[in-house]
Amino acid sequence: MDILRRNNVVVTGNPDGRAVVLAHGFGCDQNMWRLTVPALAADHRVVLFDYVGSGRSDLSAFDELRYSSLGGYAEDVLEVCAALDLTDAVFVGHSVSAMIGVLAAQKAPERIGALVMVAPSPCYVDDGDYHGGFSVEDIDELLSSLESNYLGWSAAMAPVIMGTPDRPELNEELTNSFCATDPAMARVFARTTFLSDSRADLATIRVPTLILESAEDAIAPRQVGAYVRDTVQGSTLVTLDSTGHCPHLSAPDATNEAITDFLAKLR
Repeated sequence: MDILRRNNVVVTGNPDGRAVVLAHGFGCDQNMWRLTVPALAADHRVVLFDYVGSGRSDLSAFDELRYSSLGGYAEDVLEVCAALDLTDAVFVGHSVSAMIGVLAAQKAPERIGALVMVAPSPCYVDDGDYHGGFSVEDIDELLSSLESNYLGWSAAMAPVIMGTPDRPELNEELTNSFCATDPAMARVFARTTFLSDSRADLATIRVPTLILESAEDAIAPRQVGAYVRDTVQGSTLVTLDSTGHCPHLSAPDATNEAITDFLAKLR
C-alpha cells in the first residue's frame, strides 16, 4: 500500500529545513493546522497527514483492531516518517496526538527528536489524586451519546471543545469536521482516545518537550498540563492566553509564537 496516499500526506515548506510533523486530534484533519503552517514553512519542512478514518485518508485501510489502541496510530506515524525518510523530526501533536507522539518516540527515537504537545491529556478519567477532568460515568455517558447519535453529539460537543462562544464560526467548523468523519470509524477512535491511559509513558520521554495549554480548557484542565510538565523530565509548560481545546485555531498567533520559539532553541 502507498503509505503516503493512505494517510493523505502533504509535504510543504523548506525542503532543507528540519522536519516538523503536524498531527491532528480526534474528529479533525490536517486542515486544522492551516494557520500554523505559514509560521513554519520558511524554515522547516512541514509534514501534514490525516489518520486513517479522518479527512481524505484511504478509508479502505481502516482496521478496527489496529486502531483500537493508540499504538496503531503511532505505527501509522512511524510508517509515514519511514516513507519520507525522516530523522530527528519535531512531532507536534494536538490533543490525543500528543500521546500518539510519545508512543512513536518510544518505538523509534531516531525518527522523533522533539515533541510539542498542544492541549495534551494522558488520561481523561479522574483517578485518586490525578484530575483528568472526567469521572468514569462522564466518559461512559459521552461515549454512549456519541455511539447512539453521532451527528447530534458532534453538534453538542463541538462548542464545548472549542470553548469560543464569541466565535460561532469556529464551533461550526469543528462540528462540520466531526460530521465529515465516518461515524463507525469515529466511534473506534473516540473509545481509543477517551479510554486511553498514557501516564506511565510520559516518564519515558527523553527528548526536548514543549507543552501548550489554554488558560481554560474543558477537555484538558490546567491540572493536566501541570501533571504532564511534572512527569516529563525537562519539559516546558506554556499557558496560552486562550480558551478551549484548540488554541491553534482560537489563538493561532500565540500558539505559533510558542512553537517557533521552541523550535529556534532546538537549533
